[in-house]
Amino acid sequence: MERLLVVEDDPQLAHLMTTVLGREGYTLLLTNNGLDAVQMAPQADLMLLDLGLPGLGGLEVIRELREAGWNLPILVISAQGAEEIRVRALELGADDYLTKPMSVREVVARVRALLRRSRPEQEIQVGDLRILPKRRQVYQGERLLDLSRTELELLLTLALHPGEVWSRERLLQRVWGAERGNAVDERVVDSYVALLRRKLGDDPKTSRYIATVFGRGYRLVSSPVD
Repeated sequence: MERLLVVEDDPQLAHLMTTVLGREGYTLLLTNNGLDAVQMAPQADLMLLDLGLPGLGGLEVIRELREAGWNLPILVISAQGAEEIRVRALELGADDYLTKPMSVREVVARVRALLRRSRPEQEIQVGDLRILPKRRQVYQGERLLDLSRTELELLLTLALHPGEVWSRERLLQRVWGAERGNAVDERVVDSYVALLRRKLGDDPKTSRYIATVFGRGYRLVSSPVD
């Protein structure tokens, strides 16, 4: 799973962001100052960066990382909403900019989009399934499957972690963006798993692709048997 470095000196906001992003399944790294952010950057797949940091400011963090050749995605989250500041951050090499106060759902969406764009066009192979994330295509052998956006996101989530069991609640959070307290029925996961199985020609009794783990959730079988 991708590692996110949250650089934020507001303890409450830092706690909120790490909690929400942690529920999405990401591994979180956290610091409250720019010097540590530069040192920890090589450990991360994406940085969420405040600009108003003690010591080394956010703009200097961006400059140092880009001058050093680090190209990890940087999402700036700052109370400084003036156009000249936003333009300066983007010119220095930030990939996206959000102004506080912001919606945590939008933070999650921006993180997903940046990570998706930063991934190389690398196909995921599980058995006879070939998934091309950037092209939003799934092949079963030579056959291109006709999957909806939600079906593809569900399959991709399972395929990135073959063999790992995903609970319905965790899948709701990751695929549908449903947080605790949201009134989304967990049975929607079962419905979409059934739809996906049908398109894969999968039999839940033999679990050629998607296995049900009783009382726990679902997992993608690592090597479907022909």
